[in-house]
Amino acid sequence: MPDPKLEEVFKTSGVPSYTFVKPTEYQRIIVAVRTPGRGLVIEGPSGIGKTTSILKALEEIGLADKALRLTARKAEDRSLIAELPSMNSIGVVLIDDFHRLDETTRRTVADYLKTLADEEVADSKLVVVGINKAGDALVKFAADLNNRIDTIRFETNPDDRVMELINKGEHSLNISINTRNDIVRDSHGSFHIAQMLCRETCLTANITERCNDLRELTISLEIVREKVLDELGRAFFEPARKFATGSRLRRAGRAPYLRMLNWLATSEEWSLLLDHALAQHPDDRASVGQVVDKGYLADFLQSNAELQEVIHYDSSTRVLSVEDPKFLYYLRNLIWNKFSQKVGFLSNDFRGKYDFALSFAGADRDIAEKLYDQLSQAESAVFYDKNEQHRILAMDVEDYLAPIYRSEAQYVVALLGPEYPKKIWTKFESEQFKKRFGEGNVIPVWFADAPPGAFDETSRVGGMTIDRKKDIDTQIALAATELLKKLAESRVETRTLPDPST
Repeated sequence: MPDPKLEEVFKTSGVPSYTFVKPTEYQRIIVAVRTPGRGLVIEGPSGIGKTTSILKALEEIGLADKALRLTARKAEDRSLIAELPSMNSIGVVLIDDFHRLDETTRRTVADYLKTLADEEVADSKLVVVGINKAGDALVKFAADLNNRIDTIRFETNPDDRVMELINKGEHSLNISINTRNDIVRDSHGSFHIAQMLCRETCLTANITERCNDLRELTISLEIVREKVLDELGRAFFEPARKFATGSRLRRAGRAPYLRMLNWLATSEEWSLLLDHALAQHPDDRASVGQVVDKGYLADFLQSNAELQEVIHYDSSTRVLSVEDPKFLYYLRNLIWNKFSQKVGFLSNDFRGKYDFALSFAGADRDIAEKLYDQLSQAESAVFYDKNEQHRILAMDVEDYLAPIYRSEAQYVVALLGPEYPKKIWTKFESEQFKKRFGEGNVIPVWFADAPPGAFDETSRVGGMTIDRKKDIDTQIALAATELLKKLAESRVETRTLPDPST
């Protein structure tokens, strides 16, 4: 047998032969594949070894030649997947990248899995491979499917398994890698990342095939990492920039897409359950929450084929996941404050939970709602009571509202219509923010039919006027523009996001 070459040992694509390591879930896969009829779902982050493990398991139990591997990445395979229920004796069919199938095909697969299990079909078996929550996406279509399939979840590989991979590669090439412990830590449980870092370490040391004599390497991981990141930057800066800006760069906005990208980078699970992330970052609920709740995130990714190659979003489970482990490695090593400035944001740190809080009487809700729409579309965080009703339920309303107008909103926008002085809640709200007039944080909007009086405290500060007899939409657009300019001026001095590299 010829001496192994570097590209055969530390492989960055395909199934490794010299450096294959059985994950902790491997024996469960063996048993599940041998069980007739019952479907198998293998889920977990990209680059963790899911597909490699199932292919090795099929080889071990002698089914590799009888198995058909299909992937949702290929149009011809997607058509064949949809036709599976009409076929007989399909043998073992592996459906890779299940999460990329459209909802109709996923429903078809779910129904077929249920049929195979109920009829205990011995000569037909489906193995579904996908990223996190792939099983949940299946069960969504048939609640009773959960008892008819085996779901094996791949978490990050333990350090000893990653070290085993490195040791096998060292033995095959007759080398000793001095940074093996550092590579294990940098890999975050990903076999794929470990392969990539080991390969680059060898290339830096001019190792391209097995050494005749044991070779002790003395390569710094910092040098290797810099080379890897430089190469990854050429491929991934543009997708990262495109996702961070969303459908359009709004320099003074709350940068909700940038926030999600940063949360994904700092996640230990290689995926992000957005509901949990929002609970952990309540100050971003108003901006990120609306992007998720209104379907903007799903629509944005659906319309960007380039981003679909690196990021996947399942709107049913609200899980944001990485398609390419190299992309996540790139994100984890970004210097985030520099990245956000390079992308074009004025700031990535914000003064409080909301940029604006709207205070108004019910008679002027139409104006408030139009203004809210304009400001929120610019990705600023706006407190508008209609959107907070579900959070206010069972709460003491005064306790909930008081801090918002007192300090949690950077600016209070008071819509001073004729009914404003007469209402209980507007009186309460104005009591909370009246001390902020001297701080430059209250912006009055006077109505032409209710101009400020000589002794009106609001007359001493700059504000705007709304005239209901004129075109309202034009006036609201102009008012929103001025408010956003005011916000932008306050964001020239930037702070930093948490940096996952520190």
